[in-house]
Amino acid sequence: MLECRNLEKKYLGKTAVRDISLEIEPGRIYALLGPNGSGKTTWMKMAAGLVSPTSGSITYGGKPIGTQSKKSIAYMSTEPFFYSYMTVRDVGKYYRDFFEDFEPVRYEELVERLGLRMKDKAKTLSSGLAAKLKLAATLARRAAVYLLDEPLNGIDIIAREQIINAVLEVASQQAAIVMSSHLVDELEKIIDNAIFVMDGSIVLAGEAEALRQERGKTIVELYKEIYASCLS
Repeated sequence: MLECRNLEKKYLGKTAVRDISLEIEPGRIYALLGPNGSGKTTWMKMAAGLVSPTSGSITYGGKPIGTQSKKSIAYMSTEPFFYSYMTVRDVGKYYRDFFEDFEPVRYEELVERLGLRMKDKAKTLSSGLAAKLKLAATLARRAAVYLLDEPLNGIDIIAREQIINAVLEVASQQAAIVMSSHLVDELEKIIDNAIFVMDGSIVLAGEAEALRQERGKTIVELYKEIYASCLS
């Protein structure tokens, strides 16, 4: 589905992504793990077609990432991306105009489930509600691949369950989901694969259950072990 080979991205001599090779398969949930600055967001932006790689290749369905792949890949960034004048309803209209696979009814259901109101202005929402709005707009697309950059950031512990349930619904439709997050304990419950990234490179990757059995540790414990030096 989504495949990259020896992918690299440099900014002014600094390497943000270094020689990454991996395949994202349909119907699976991937956790992209690592501290800030490890290259997670840069990789997602290349997969979404927003940033061009310096070298290597990244393809969707065997074709280079580009205009066509954007029709099948839904990306949710960490940054706010709505105009200040927009209400929650306007956000839905905006997405409907841009994406053929956007489903207004699905969006309305997600808005209600996540505790949003159509009349509210996007710019007046709390950080938690703004994060829910981004997620509702992204998951209302019927995409083949969802790239969710820190979807649980700013979300209270009760709302996290709502978001995780919404993500699981999408996964059940054979879509591929890649989520980055520092809340590893929340993701461990639902992921199929874990990808640990450090300094732009993959240091460990595989099926979550296989990693647990091979290493004799949970994904949370592996995270702590791998990034202990970064977090100290």
